[in-house]
Amino acid sequence: MLGHAPTTATSNRLHGTRSGVLFTPTKLGSLELKNRIVMAPMTRAMSAQGIPGENVAHYYRRRAEAGVGLIISEGSFIPHWSASHEENAPRFYGDDALAGWNRVIDEVHAAGGRMFPQLWHVGLVRKPQVEGASGLFDEDAEASRRLGPSGIIGGGGLPLAQVRAPATEREIGEIIEAYGNAAASAKQLGFDGVEIHGAHGYLIDQFLWAETNKRSDQYGGDRTKRSRFGVEVIQEIRRRVGWEFPVTLRLSTWKNQSYAASLATTPSEWAEIVTPFVTAGVDGFHLSQRRFWEGAFGTELNLAGWTKKLTGKPTITVGSVTLNNSMAEMLQGKDSEPEDNLALVYSALERGDFDLVAVGRALLANPDWPEKIRKGATLRSYTRSMLTNLD
Repeated sequence: MLGHAPTTATSNRLHGTRSGVLFTPTKLGSLELKNRIVMAPMTRAMSAQGIPGENVAHYYRRRAEAGVGLIISEGSFIPHWSASHEENAPRFYGDDALAGWNRVIDEVHAAGGRMFPQLWHVGLVRKPQVEGASGLFDEDAEASRRLGPSGIIGGGGLPLAQVRAPATEREIGEIIEAYGNAAASAKQLGFDGVEIHGAHGYLIDQFLWAETNKRSDQYGGDRTKRSRFGVEVIQEIRRRVGWEFPVTLRLSTWKNQSYAASLATTPSEWAEIVTPFVTAGVDGFHLSQRRFWEGAFGTELNLAGWTKKLTGKPTITVGSVTLNNSMAEMLQGKDSEPEDNLALVYSALERGDFDLVAVGRALLANPDWPEKIRKGATLRSYTRSMLTNLD
């Protein structure tokens, strides 16, 4: 634990007396950030046909105006027919969608904010009814196809099973190229960097997890070999955008298919996974936990803390910040009440355990979360109904 586990707040008013550490500047690669507050990526699926509209631009601008230091967009599909998942989740290709993203970043910059798009390929959890790439690729005739390292998928109460043939090396190469194309588009549009989604059981994570990667070629085997796909994604992005453009990688040990899953059980095993990503060129890591205060590998240090300790790179922590339950519990129908767990955040930042703090649901409920924390003001509760609109 990062100190003692938080206790349920007796009111919605959180203490701002030590909040100063949240509002100190920091750097992520070459990018200077005015504070340590990050808007976590959250799938909203309100971009009709994958095109971010004015409502999306307003949604992100509102958080930038409130003082969020770095905004990370919801996952946006890379330009490959197999990447798609949600019909109205945004895509990061096509003139129409890129024009929408251009409007988004212009609005965020006008409000003094900084923003990364999160580049996303869902792998084998792709919904077959969602046509790949909204009609922009010839392979749309194969809309029921899904790609992953070994064709193995499960979850949702179903056991892991091989349901598809493994992705071919040619297909893997095409996907790697698509990541590079998306990153190049982000740089051209004026985004401040990119985040690669490598967590939660999606494609990169499917390569990392031994249960879904049974390959015997260069993309399978021990932990370092299972990292190779992610390494080559980073290398291709670096080839396309250079070394001054910030690149972060989001990782988790849990996944949507299994909350009990783990990529590593010790710090040394975790180092085998993350060290190759540093060599390939990431500037920082975004470590997703259901509850940020829970220690990793049987220690008091959380996953963001261990990743920083092992790599020397800046890290972002996330997971139930100022809320009393996790995202998984929310999906089971439980609303989220404010909880004063900020003392743990402040102490960890002061120790240098991690560098930035991502806020998700609490920032949906409270677009002005930074100012409320600075002033010690009252926070609104988060309810699932808030997912039905962009506010």
